[in-house]
Amino acid sequence: MSAYDYDLLVIGSGPAGQRAAIQGAKLGKRVALVERKAVVGGVCINTGTIPSKTLREAVLYLSGYRMRGVYGVSYAVKQDITMADLLFRTDNVISHELDVIRHQLTRNGVTLLNAEAVFMDPHTLRLRSGVDNAERQLTADKFVIATGTSATRSPDIAFDGRWILASDDILDLDQIPRTMAVVGAGVIGCEYASIFAALGVRVTLIDKRQRLLEFIDSEIVETLIYHLRQNRVTIRLDEEVSAIESMQTELGERVRIHLTSGKKLTAEKALYSIGRMGATEVLNLQAIGIQPDGRGRLKVNEHFQTELPHVYAAGDVIGFPSLASTSLEQGRLAAGHAFGLKGKSAPELFPYGIYTIPEISFVGKNEQVLTEQGVPYEVGKAQYRESARGQII
Repeated sequence: MSAYDYDLLVIGSGPAGQRAAIQGAKLGKRVALVERKAVVGGVCINTGTIPSKTLREAVLYLSGYRMRGVYGVSYAVKQDITMADLLFRTDNVISHELDVIRHQLTRNGVTLLNAEAVFMDPHTLRLRSGVDNAERQLTADKFVIATGTSATRSPDIAFDGRWILASDDILDLDQIPRTMAVVGAGVIGCEYASIFAALGVRVTLIDKRQRLLEFIDSEIVETLIYHLRQNRVTIRLDEEVSAIESMQTELGERVRIHLTSGKKLTAEKALYSIGRMGATEVLNLQAIGIQPDGRGRLKVNEHFQTELPHVYAAGDVIGFPSLASTSLEQGRLAAGHAFGLKGKSAPELFPYGIYTIPEISFVGKNEQVLTEQGVPYEVGKAQYRESARGQII
């Protein structure tokens, strides 16, 4: 009989945590999953991946965007779309996914603990209950840290959740604005800019870099920019934001964005989307000798082990690529390695899906990288509109 309470304690119930816990349980281990929030699923289910993609689908349907090539640019399923319309489907999908996760954990015999976890020593967690704040300690042989990330919030910006928003605040919007400034043209910023533009919102997309989505083939990015501009998105690159403030005007509450170039922009809402931070600040990792980087992320080896071989980390908390699909695999591989499954490693190639409008997907290296590496290559092109499916949808 093991001297520990559990063979595996997993911290965080997002995709990486779920799969790590289930993999451990399938190997016959005693596993508990610790989640500090009242609901499971992490950012992926509750404020990030699933809600944003469901919101996108609702926008595409209700706005009639997909069918405008057939019925004309004025076509719409519903004329006066509200946030309630958009969130109705989102709430249903989230509820369903939460039920699925809980069922999978229960079916596999994983103990679910609603508590905040803090390391006391390399094999001990102090848990503070999310229900009554009661504290207790649990020990484990192995750990997987899968706490994910939170939206970066600059201390110089007064986020209020109504006018000045972080990406996690989008689902709390009470109405669709007529104008919006999106600060940060990374994946999340581009996705939300295109989603709101499809609703007819006048969006200004601001980024200090000289091009959008630098890791994607430039020709694909140029096509995305064309579609964004067709939807009246104003793109301001090589511009840095110095301040964001809310202000009262004759037209009501507005947000003013100050750029270091001296320009000033005004919009009804500002979405600040400058990256995400690893959610490791409350874990007391210094007590066990693990040091997160400046963005709260953890360094791991090819087996997802941290500096302590029995403490693993997986998912967004370890940084790139920060995709739900890869997080699932990382969690599974981490737990498998912890309990002796050999011959499994992370795939060299994995597909990307970016849910802008239109969406982008790719796998492998782009032309720019191949050129820099001196790799000869051939280019083939096919137009989706020339395929029957392209015309059908």
